[in-house]
Amino acid sequence: MIGSVFYVTADVIYCQERVLKNHFMLVKNGVISHFTQNPKAGVPIDDYGNAAIIPGLIDLHIHGREGCDVIDCKVSSIETISCSLAEHGVTGFLATTVTTDWQQTLNAMSVIGQAYRQQPSGAQVLGGYSEGLFFSEVHKGAHNQDYFLDLSQSHLEAMINAATGSLKVVALAPEKPGANALIEYLTAQGIRVMLGHCDANYEQTQNALEHGACGGVHVFNGMRGIHHRDPGCAGAVLMDDNALVEVIADGVHLHPTILKLIYRLKGPQKIALISDCINAGGLNDGEYKLGKMDVVVQQGVARTASGSLAGSTLTLEQAVKNMHQLGSVELREAINMASIVPAQFLNIASQVGSLAEGKQANFAILNSDFSIQATYVKGHRCFFKSV
Repeated sequence: MIGSVFYVTADVIYCQERVLKNHFMLVKNGVISHFTQNPKAGVPIDDYGNAAIIPGLIDLHIHGREGCDVIDCKVSSIETISCSLAEHGVTGFLATTVTTDWQQTLNAMSVIGQAYRQQPSGAQVLGGYSEGLFFSEVHKGAHNQDYFLDLSQSHLEAMINAATGSLKVVALAPEKPGANALIEYLTAQGIRVMLGHCDANYEQTQNALEHGACGGVHVFNGMRGIHHRDPGCAGAVLMDDNALVEVIADGVHLHPTILKLIYRLKGPQKIALISDCINAGGLNDGEYKLGKMDVVVQQGVARTASGSLAGSTLTLEQAVKNMHQLGSVELREAINMASIVPAQFLNIASQVGSLAEGKQANFAILNSDFSIQATYVKGHRCFFKSV
């Protein structure tokens, strides 16, 4: 816990640029002090044997878990999501809204702000992510078009005010009238803009990126794809060296070959693994709601009545495993895609996102079967499962 001093050790420790073997990581007052092969006598040691110590994972895009949704507009729902995420090695997340009516959206933003200030007991709320309202009907996916709004500064200001400093990302369709000016407006407020659920062509997307947009929402899904005479939104974000792409590596949203293609184009620094998990995550197959839309989950895959994919039931440690095994990505790099890359995107990499001296002691214990044995946030073990 914070205020304590202890070592933690395991077979390997995954740092951002290297993998340490036979090392001990000293945690002091919730912060990583240093790494050593010769621990001092008398200091307690959490020894996890043949497992691996990995940086705490960061989920940039998640709607819910275990029957709870961010748009429940309840701090208790965010608490449930937070504790569930800790069971999967996640130490930080963006509470992500989905398209719903305007007042419910503002209420959700307000609750995210409250959770951001108070912080739940599991994974930390790193802020809010608005996925909804300002999209195109053509690639709406599991978003209810009846609640789509005009992209306007007044709408954005209302969301920002309701969130009380916690809104970190806004997703929008770049072909919306006035999009480029409003991308500049959001960027000036310190809010990152992601492009998705859109029918934007290559030029429209490229223009949005030039005006400050940062990348693509769950790339290839919910956007105009690549055609040999129109690279589309997907082509634009994949070919822009500075653009980040969100990747749902569940083996359903993207074929393994596409995972490999994305990696070849973007490299390890501009891919953020996300779960896009909905409230069905961690629960049995059945009928659920995503926003105001009915969703059916069969064999863990969520779809609307029309057959559109509706988020996922993915966990982030499984996404790391899939990117490693299906995408043929080195494990250290796959871990980075779910830790330091999201931290860099949120401009908090000096504090979290990797295991390094002076950073928060946010880490997880990963077993050889990719299950999580323990998760620590600021040096406090908030989840443990005996083996």
